[in-house]
Amino acid sequence: MNRFSAVFGTAKPVIGMVHLPPLPGSPRYDAERGMTYIIDRALEDTAALVEGGIDGIQVENQFDRPFLKPQDIGPETVAGITAAVTRIRASFQIPVGVNVHLNGVRQAIAVAVGAGCQWVRAFELANAYISNAGLLEAVGPEAMRYRSFLRSEQSVMIFGDFHVKHGSHAITADRSLEEQAEDVQMALADAVIVTGGATGTAPTPAEIEKIRKVVHIPVLIGSGLSASNLDRLLPLIDGAIVGTSFKVDGHLENPIEVARVRSLMEKVRASR
Repeated sequence: MNRFSAVFGTAKPVIGMVHLPPLPGSPRYDAERGMTYIIDRALEDTAALVEGGIDGIQVENQFDRPFLKPQDIGPETVAGITAAVTRIRASFQIPVGVNVHLNGVRQAIAVAVGAGCQWVRAFELANAYISNAGLLEAVGPEAMRYRSFLRSEQSVMIFGDFHVKHGSHAITADRSLEEQAEDVQMALADAVIVTGGATGTAPTPAEIEKIRKVVHIPVLIGSGLSASNLDRLLPLIDGAIVGTSFKVDGHLENPIEVARVRSLMEKVRASR
């Protein structure tokens, strides 16, 4: 918790999402506008989040659909994300994290080390689940060793999901939420992330309370925190990652709206 708090410098930090447009190599990449457009959009969204008072940002290749499995994510994706993150880091003084879809944690660690980011997100650090791309297995054993190989244990935190959104978890249905949360902790995660069933959907207070009883690492909400549920959820968590509710009209593909960010962050600061 000390390391987590030191990065953000505040209690219950809220991390805003910067969703990159389709990158080189993905089906919807716009080669005519190229990386210049992608970086400009990333800087615009980051500026809106910073103006709205966000505590940190997380950059991800949200629109590289359909997503590849970790072993198939190529150097073109790593290069594209690194280019965008490097410009963000040079332009704004704010903590930055990385998420590489789908579960590309080694790639995310490489970006984080190269661009000086403070954390990465892992959709499946322990156990396994069925994603839209097929079976995703635990990356924790490889990711922790890769982070050690790059000597970045003290500079790059790893936040681990379980029962992550957009997935079927029948394969682990014989294990409780508490057991699976403990698995993330046992995989040496620096924080555990709890999500709802889909982008923009929040977990329930009961689910969060169960998890808090069995882990001693920070507990973050990874989807669905909004002004309407803030009073119920914020007292139960150590931080949150927010994306969709900051977008114009609350639509995933729209740009960040400063007023939405500011409105939520004012309520967060009043509740800390």
